[in-house]
Amino acid sequence: MPTGWMGLLLLPAAGLAAQFAAAATAPAIVALSPENGGAGLLGTEPAGPAQPPPRDAAGHPDLTGYWKPLREPGKPGGNLGKDLPGFQLPLTAAGKAAQEYNRTKTIDPEALCILGGIPRHDASGLPFEVLQTPKRIAFLYLYSTHRYIPVDGRAHDVDADPRFFGNPVGSWDADTLVIDSIGFKDHQIWADENADPQSDAMHTIERWTRPDAQHIHVQLIVDDPKFYTQTFEFNRTWVLGKPGEGLTEYSCAENNIDAKHIGPGPGVIGPDGNRGADIPQSLPANPPPPEYYQTHR
Repeated sequence: MPTGWMGLLLLPAAGLAAQFAAAATAPAIVALSPENGGAGLLGTEPAGPAQPPPRDAAGHPDLTGYWKPLREPGKPGGNLGKDLPGFQLPLTAAGKAAQEYNRTKTIDPEALCILGGIPRHDASGLPFEVLQTPKRIAFLYLYSTHRYIPVDGRAHDVDADPRFFGNPVGSWDADTLVIDSIGFKDHQIWADENADPQSDAMHTIERWTRPDAQHIHVQLIVDDPKFYTQTFEFNRTWVLGKPGEGLTEYSCAENNIDAKHIGPGPGVIGPDGNRGADIPQSLPANPPPPEYYQTHR
């Protein structure tokens, strides 16, 4: 079984009906991790009055923490167009062609244990961790993947090598961490879970805030004139994990035995904007007993 969680949604439904019962309505929240079998990956809104965020020695909000996603009722998960009409991004003609190619000719890169990159990780249904230091901030993701954000005043490299997470530079605008990224890869990468494309001309600006101790928020602006007719915005909030929670080792490539069986594209994308397996509605709520398979093969 591939460890890339969205890759699981591309597998045949047999034997997975129980696991994906919830996926029919919210597939982008389904996730499996080796240490907890999928439990504990979602956050819940904290009770009680909001507390102020901790601050570092320079007085900036300290973004350090283990951050867990929240469900957004009526909004698809993993989809950068979740707040746009019809959940659709403003694609150019070239963008539509690239999207069609991704959906019909390419396998989900994350299902093959290739880095998801940015902006996809901002839309991901999985938790992440932040470690903040005065000169560099680390974003750590579930697949033992990371990106480092320099906040030492440097400018972009003039001719940086294309990267999955782009080439970011960070700065503080009062209480907001601004991450300005250019120099992205344009192959073996999807912009989000729905196989929307990105080009080497993409430029992203993320504005990260910690309005209180229990929440972190991003405002993401994406500018990619090759594939999108205009810039678009994506907003997201996560909640702080419980004490003792955090990331652990996770080797996506280990025992990824089903990778060669995964078909192209993200699977069916429903009218609610969510991607997921085309699970027949006639499947039983629970898998049949073992003796069933002796006569039904």
